[in-house]
Amino acid sequence: MLTNCYCGNLIPFSDCCEPYIKGIKAAPTAETLMRSRYSAYAVHAIEYLLKTTHISQRKYHSKKDIEQWAVSNQWVKLEVLQATEKTVEFKAYFLDDQLQPQVHHEKSTFKQQNGHWFYVDGKFY
Repeated sequence: MLTNCYCGNLIPFSDCCEPYIKGIKAAPTAETLMRSRYSAYAVHAIEYLLKTTHISQRKYHSKKDIEQWAVSNQWVKLEVLQATEKTVEFKAYFLDDQLQPQVHHEKSTFKQQNGHWFYVDGKFY
């Protein structure tokens, strides 16, 4: 049974975010990268999350912390509120380790370098 992608697109994960996470394709837009990063949290693709964080920001993100955040939560839904060429505002809905509903609301900034998009930082609401 094929289900829709974790990122909310109405196509299977294997046809949507998985090719980006596996490095088969490069995300063509900041929004696509953000969606694939959400899916990466859902499938615990920690290396992808590190690789798609801009090199100038990687020192602020430990692999251990990213992995803990990814695996301790159950990722429920992604809602993209607004996207421009370099920013994406979204709400990520999840259940925390106590199974309490939570919402992560962020406006993320992205940068394109050498044909690849990278997450730079975010403003949290």
